[in-house]
Amino acid sequence: MPISSYKNISPKIDATAYIDTMAVVIGDVVIAEHVSVWPMAVIRGDVNKIRIGANTNIQDGSVLHVTTPSEFFADGFDLIIGAKVTIGHKAVLHGCHIADNCLIGMGAVIMDGASIGANTMVASGSVVTPNKQLEGGYLWLGSPARKVRALNEKELAFLEYSQAHYVKLKQDYML
Repeated sequence: MPISSYKNISPKIDATAYIDTMAVVIGDVVIAEHVSVWPMAVIRGDVNKIRIGANTNIQDGSVLHVTTPSEFFADGFDLIIGAKVTIGHKAVLHGCHIADNCLIGMGAVIMDGASIGANTMVASGSVVTPNKQLEGGYLWLGSPARKVRALNEKELAFLEYSQAHYVKLKQDYML
């Protein structure tokens, strides 16, 4: 599997995590227990850090990257993903923070400095603009993403189901 160092900083990946052989993980990346990273996902922690919490899944074709500290952004933007997060196929996460128990839909884009509160769904194809703060517990939709409504009990239960399903699925791949 293509796991690479950058400037002598290597990814730290928990032994229970599954990294597909066609995924790429580079640099200052920490991947917690029971994370799954699926084919063609790119996690590039070269110019800032990336942290991925337990039981999170990064689905096929997703791109996770960060922003360099500079005169424009003193600290740059790191990427922090909480526990029990589902990142849908082909999502782009760039220098943002995502709290626990969220679902980021397929093809969604979350930009620098954005923050997603816990128990949130960002709909497929939505764009969360730079520095936008999304209140937790809601469905956000559109480009730019707008708060649509509070999540109902079934949707909140689905957030739990989704992450648990991917933990089980990655176990099958690790046999």
